[in-house]
Amino acid sequence: MDDPGDGLGAAPAVIDALRLRVDERLAQLLPSADKPPHRLHRAMRHALLAPGKRMRPLLTLLTARQCGLGDWRALDAACAIEMVHAASLVLDDMPCMDDAAMRRGQPTTHKAFGEDIAMLAAVGLLNQAYATLAGCSELDARTRAALCALVAATVGPNGLIGGQEFDLRDRGSVDDPETIARFNHAKTGVLMEAAVEAGALAARADIRTRLALRGFARHLGDAFQMMDDMIDALSTPEAARKDVRKDEGRTTIVTLFGVKGSRDAVLGHVEKGCAELARARCGADPLAGFARASFAHLVQL
Repeated sequence: MDDPGDGLGAAPAVIDALRLRVDERLAQLLPSADKPPHRLHRAMRHALLAPGKRMRPLLTLLTARQCGLGDWRALDAACAIEMVHAASLVLDDMPCMDDAAMRRGQPTTHKAFGEDIAMLAAVGLLNQAYATLAGCSELDARTRAALCALVAATVGPNGLIGGQEFDLRDRGSVDDPETIARFNHAKTGVLMEAAVEAGALAARADIRTRLALRGFARHLGDAFQMMDDMIDALSTPEAARKDVRKDEGRTTIVTLFGVKGSRDAVLGHVEKGCAELARARCGADPLAGFARASFAHLVQL
């Protein structure tokens, strides 16, 4: 029997339990490190299973829960979204891109396994995401196909790939907020939208609900990328658990609006996103509570 809300909302204990469920399932969905090709499988597990916030799969699960679907039925879809995210981080960290040395408190995948294996691991994770979606036995064939199409569009040239290309080639020459926001959405926001959309698709939510949820996710994605810019400019590697100051020489929200203006913009997007949830037929909790809690530490930056 489904357990969509069980009256618990987005209480910290519920979030921790869902995060643990995601971590356990991710480990099950990847090939064992003991199976050949050993280096490749170890690299994939290194990239995917490193301790993280799991914000995107949690958004999928909470959306499904809010729309009336039991968490366990959306779990594999949530894990597939996290695989796409992990693959994008492996590529983003490569020397030919951001050339990062630390991610999630450990050496980046190319530092630990070499650039060649890291590249293969990213491709392996992307393919594992599609295989996971195609094999979601708890969902009907039409929903599985829609999820695969969603992920393909999210990764493609109008999504993560296009946003990354802009970040690599054009970010330093752009100084207007609208253009930066548009490409930040492609670089980061589209996967937030996909995470929420995946939960809504799994729950077979109606179009009005899905549009409201999409508006929520868009604002949340904008807020997340802005917060990431603030962390890069203001935090330390120890606190961020990754390299910082990678945006030096680029135009970001911090260079445009300063610290206070950036913080206000982030929190403004969070509240606008929560307002969008009021239009959803399934209500606002637990997503609104989770969104606000995810940015609560911003006051410390």
